[in-house]
This record gives sequence, structure tokens and C-alpha cells, in this order.
Amino acid sequence: MSGSDTPQGVTAIEAALLTMPLGPGVYRMLDAKGDALYVGKARSLKKRVTAYTQPVRLDERLRRMVNETASMEVITTHTEAEALLLEANLIKRLKPRFNIVLRDDKSYPWLMLTEDHPYPQIAKHRGAQVRKGSYWGPFASAWAVNQTVTAMQRVFLIRSCADTVFANRTRPCLLFQIKRCSAPCVGRISEADYAKLVGQAKAFLGGKSATVQRELAAEMEHAAGALEYEHAAAVRDRIRALTFVQGSDVVNPASLTDADVIAAYQTAGQTCVQVFFVRGGRNNGNRAFFPSHTKTEEAPGVLSAFIAQFYDDKPPPPCVLVSHELEERELVAEALSLKAGRRVEVLHPQRGEKRAVVAHAETNAREALERKLAESAGQAKLLEGVATLFGLPAAPERIEVYDNSHIMGANPYGVMIVSGPEGFVKAAYRKFGIRGPVMPGDDFGMMREVLTRRFSRALKAQAAGAPASEWPEVVLIDGGAGQLSAARDVLNDLGVQDVKLVAIAKGPDRDAGREWFYTDGMEPFQLPPRDPVLYFLQRMRDEAHRFAITTHRAGRSKTLRVSELDEISGIGAARKRALLNHFGSARGVKMAGLQDLEATPGISHEIARRVYAHFHPGVRIEAGD
Repeated sequence: MSGSDTPQGVTAIEAALLTMPLGPGVYRMLDAKGDALYVGKARSLKKRVTAYTQPVRLDERLRRMVNETASMEVITTHTEAEALLLEANLIKRLKPRFNIVLRDDKSYPWLMLTEDHPYPQIAKHRGAQVRKGSYWGPFASAWAVNQTVTAMQRVFLIRSCADTVFANRTRPCLLFQIKRCSAPCVGRISEADYAKLVGQAKAFLGGKSATVQRELAAEMEHAAGALEYEHAAAVRDRIRALTFVQGSDVVNPASLTDADVIAAYQTAGQTCVQVFFVRGGRNNGNRAFFPSHTKTEEAPGVLSAFIAQFYDDKPPPPCVLVSHELEERELVAEALSLKAGRRVEVLHPQRGEKRAVVAHAETNAREALERKLAESAGQAKLLEGVATLFGLPAAPERIEVYDNSHIMGANPYGVMIVSGPEGFVKAAYRKFGIRGPVMPGDDFGMMREVLTRRFSRALKAQAAGAPASEWPEVVLIDGGAGQLSAARDVLNDLGVQDVKLVAIAKGPDRDAGREWFYTDGMEPFQLPPRDPVLYFLQRMRDEAHRFAITTHRAGRSKTLRVSELDEISGIGAARKRALLNHFGSARGVKMAGLQDLEATPGISHEIARRVYAHFHPGVRIEAGD
């Protein structure tokens, strides 16, 4: 191949090789706009990247990637394990389209036992672990952690109420009556005895349930021997609850203490990865993932990429069981050990209970992928029905639905939801705080503002080279002929001609199933009450309505949290909290006398006078008052 025939991408890679280090690290291939096409790691950067200068030896996907490469960036690391961790972090953050990408933006719940109170609280926790306490998890879902909290209450009688509720109790709550709390709030248990319960709970969560059970059995026998039959019966009930929680089977494997079980199943060019969280010998739930990758990727490669990205923002357990033998299993284990600060094993079990657990996870992965494919097939058929109904040349890839919500013009919001071949695309949902002004009931004005803002931005993004997938083929609006006309005027003003506008109006008496559809080029029409496409369009309309209402409520709640105290100069968050805690509400502060204000902890004489003067502008305050 002559120099003039060398592809531009190869030329860019060869230029980068001139200064490419030999050691381990991570490389990024960038397109002409500077966006990452691919992120890779290597034990020797120069040797690995050199392979890209010979396109004839690459598969079609990599040849396309090389052709689009305009420049490269390199980050060196001390070891290949560090490079693997950095690669996973960059892939998750940049989402390069030629990588296997894990799309997981959800946080995982943990179980928390507080340690900053004489009587620790057990609670579900998400987010940064800033409060002093012991954290156990992660759990696959809120349901899983709630089940564990309930079990912990039944066995160990630990309180779940907030500290503020605890401080203001004068008699035991219902949880004490149903034997799920020891009522430390009203002194029904000593601090020492409560601490013993907490210690047993921590031992149980740490996988020492047999030890806890022996302690409870000894306590029951001692109470019975001392003729304390009521106490013995209470301990017996706790033992029964503990025995129920400890049930051991393939879902709660006795041979595993702390481990994650990760299994992949492939079909039709797609992969489902199922993860089971096992902590303290108990199943903390499972979750299915569908990584984005090309159809040629094999399961072991997908699994390796998945594991590296999955543990980017969470601590790995001591043991990870996998369904396929990974090509770089030792390297993956080294990287996870580096991240955890202790040894982590990555095992591919062949027999025994561990193999049964992995097989169970594989079954769940297969069933989840089959459900997804069935749903996708059903979704594709419905989208074809939409195309036929509205005369589209092909099934739409993106449908946008718009709605708005307000109360007599107050706290107005417009929303956009998106649906496509995979169902609702919640990551693409958008909220529009109406800037207005909006007259009460002016839904047309709200819709005009929302569509103007949405499509003005879309046109700018399109001019900058945004993917065509972000442009809708169908726009569905909740309303009738008037809303359709308002929407058409907006799109005509912006020069948008390639979007099918449809308005869906509620029928007589607002009955579902009797909706009227309005669109250009067709007379208004109704669909048969049991038409699947009608149900599909109704479901999208209802999802937009739900999103609009929840957005409006959140905005209204935020407004209601703004207190009249915020209008007083010198009253910041701390003084506002002090006043509200002392008087109970802004109304209580307003009704308080000057001496009462001065007696508030954290409120100085000068601030008290300022607050009193704000609420009593006509009252003169003497210097000695």
C-alpha cells in the first residue's frame, strides 16, 4: 500500500506510535470531533496499538473504527491491573460506541446500622456513606433490603424509627406491639441489653448466624430454668424467626458467605448478565443487565468487560463466581484485589453447590433475555401498527410524547417522554419548567414553549452532528385539534417538516378507549376499543401524564418548602432550623412574642428583634424591650 493509499485513521495511529510508550496503560481512539470511539488497555501500549496499523488483519468492526480515528490519547499506568481498572472507568464514563458498554446508572441500596446514637437504628441507605455506622450490602433492590430490615426487626428487635421520632415518643409504637421492636425509646430495654441485640445483629449480618442461634438457645434455656417463661417464649419466637431467615437452598447457598454470582446468556446477538448478591450466606437479591455490544462479541469477552465496569463504583466481595472461563481471569482477579485492598478470587466452578448456584443464575439470565426479546418483538409489532395507522414509511425508532401540568397556572411544567423499539427510554425523558408567563388554563401557550425549546435545541444539536437517533419520527400530544394546530405552528416556524404530529383527545366523559386522533392529512378518527395499537398509544399518553404530574408535584413541594422566614435578612439555614425546631412552624414563629424569640437557642437578641419586627411592622420596639 503506497503512502497516498494509507487510510487517514492508520496515518493518525502511526503518528501516535512515534511517542507511544512500551509500558502498560490505556489508549483512547478519538474521532474528528474529539469524541472517544474506543478505549482499550494493554500490557505494552506500543505493541498493542501497532496491530491497528494493519487493517487487513482486523475484522470489519475494527476496520471501521480505525477509519474514523483522527487522533489518539494515552495514559500510562504502573501495572496492567491498574490499566484494566482505568479502562473500565473511562468506558463507563465516555460510553465509546466501539466498546462493550454497561449501562447501569442506578445506585444500590445498603443496610445501615447507625453508630452515632446510644440506641442504634437499622435503616435502608443509598448514596454516600457519610453517617457514622456499619454498612451491609449492596442489595439488588429496595425490595430485597426492605425484606432484610423486616427480618432483622423480627429477630433482633432493633428500632427502625428516625432519631427525631425516637426522641419524641412517650409510649411504644405499633412495632413493639407486634414484636418487631424492643421499644428503647420509652425505656423498655436497657442500653446494655440493647447493645447486646445490636452485637447479635452484626454477627448475623457477618455470616455468624450459627453462633447467634446458640446464644439465643442458651438464653432461652436459662430463662426457662429461672421460671421466666414469658421471656423464654419471646426468645423462642426470635429463634423461630432466625431459623426461617436461615433457610438454605440454591438461592441461599450454605457454602458461600460473601460472593457475587455473575452469569451470562447469549442469543440473537444479545447478552443478558445476571448478578446475584450473596452476603453473610444470604441472597441479597439479583438484577439483570443488558450490556451494549456488537453481535459478534462472545459471552466470555462480554463478561470480562462487564465485571470490570460493574465494580468501578462498588466494592467487590472476596469471591466472584462466573459462568464462563474468562480469557484474562487472573488479571481480572488482580484488578479487583487492587480495588478492594484485599484478595479477591474469580472462580469458574465446575461441580458442587457453587456450580449449582451459577447454573441457577444462568437460568435467570436466559429467562430474562427471552422475556426482553419477546417484549421487543411485541414492541416492534406495535410500532409497525403505528406506522400503518399514520402512513409512515417504516416503523418509528423514536416517538416523543408531550404533556403539561399546573394548578391554575401555578408551578407549570411541561414534560417529554420517549418510546422506541426497546420500550420507554427513561434516560431521554425531559422536564421543562415553564418560563411563561402562563395564564391560568393556557395549555396552548405551555405546549408552544415546550416544543419551541425542544426543537430549537434539537436543530442546533443536529447542525453539530448529533446522532439521527435523537430525532423523532412521531410526536404525540395530549389534546385535540387546538393543540395540534399550536404544535404545527411551532414546527412550521422552525422549519421542521419531517415529523408526524398526532394529537390524542379524550373521548366523551373522558372514557379511555373512546379517544379521538387528530393528524394532518386525515379526518379525526377513533380506533376499535380493543385495538392493540390503541392500548399502546394510551399507555404512552398515560406515561407522559404520570411524569407530568410527578414533576409538577415535586416542583410544588419545593416551592412549599420555602418559608416566610427566608425573607428575613440575617436568617440563614441554621437560624431558620433553630426557630422552626423551637416553635414548630413558621406560623408559630410569627405568633411568638419578643421574649419567646430571645429565649430560642441559637437566636441572639438582635436577630430576635429583627424577626419580631418583620412580623409586626407596625409595633415599635423600645430599646429596653
